[in-house]
Amino acid sequence: MFKYFLMPSSLVFSGFLSSAAAEEVGSVDVDWLGNDIIVEALADPEVKGVTCHIAYFERGIIDRLQKGNWFEDPSNSSISCRQTGTIEIGDIARGDEGEDVFSERRSILFKTLRVKRIFDEANNALIYISHARDVQNGSAKMSMSTVPLYSPAN
Repeated sequence: MFKYFLMPSSLVFSGFLSSAAAEEVGSVDVDWLGNDIIVEALADPEVKGVTCHIAYFERGIIDRLQKGNWFEDPSNSSISCRQTGTIEIGDIARGDEGEDVFSERRSILFKTLRVKRIFDEANNALIYISHARDVQNGSAKMSMSTVPLYSPAN
């Protein structure tokens, strides 16, 4: 309960780059220090019928007291996206850079955890990548999920 004093879940997603809203659907206690794995569901705001589930690590108050670095959580995350309804693609970026679906702060100032969507037109698929972005220190930690865009044969 005390872990929310420093980084409440309601504030974690305050840095949205779009109108996307995540909903916490699960929490797994990983140790006696109050550290948890948080699982959230996020409907893509521009692609109706696609939902992503994101899991990330959230440090507890005891861990913060022991290890310092009070205002930062690890960049590690995992993402899985699936078709959860009829897919309707809105106005999405079609370039190779893709576009941000959402972003959450992982430190008080510089580090964010982002999810980008890339449209793979040649393979008729959407690619979702979660990765950390830091002003100074980039990270190779990432997770990727794809959603095929096809109509089943009748």
